Amino acid sequence: MQEYYRKLEEIYKGAPYNNDLFENTSITISEGQAVLSTLVLPRYCHSGGSMHGSAYFRMLDDAAYFAVQSLLTDQSVYTTSFQINLLRPVREGIIRSEGEVIFRSRKLYIAQSHLYDQHEKLVAFGTGHFMPVNSNSFFGKA
Repeated sequence: MQEYYRKLEEIYKGAPYNNDLFENTSITISEGQAVLSTLVLPRYCHSGGSMHGSAYFRMLDDAAYFAVQSLLTDQSVYTTSFQINLLRPVREGIIRSEGEVIFRSRKLYIAQSHLYDQHEKLVAFGTGHFMPVNSNSFFGKA
């Protein structure tokens, strides 16, 4: 399974979206869990100088998504819904998102993720629902 987790990490790092906008993000995947960290850059912030909610969402959804994907080697998943709770602003430093699968069935996976600032304060959390599909777009299967 370690090889599969490393392959998922490489897929994440190779995505154009991550390379173009969030090139400084690291990811570590294990069974039912994923941890991402990134340096907050000015381009992630809104006009008030704090990180934009879309950057919070991206970190939370990606951690939850890859926690789920770590459990499925023959199917891809997609996010069907995601509830986000923003607790405090972040302006600088390294942020870390930790995702973990909390429920799984044949057709539904639920994962939670928590986002921490550089002082280990919880700044946001979310819960996502994910559905497996019968193709694995990660590995080119249709």
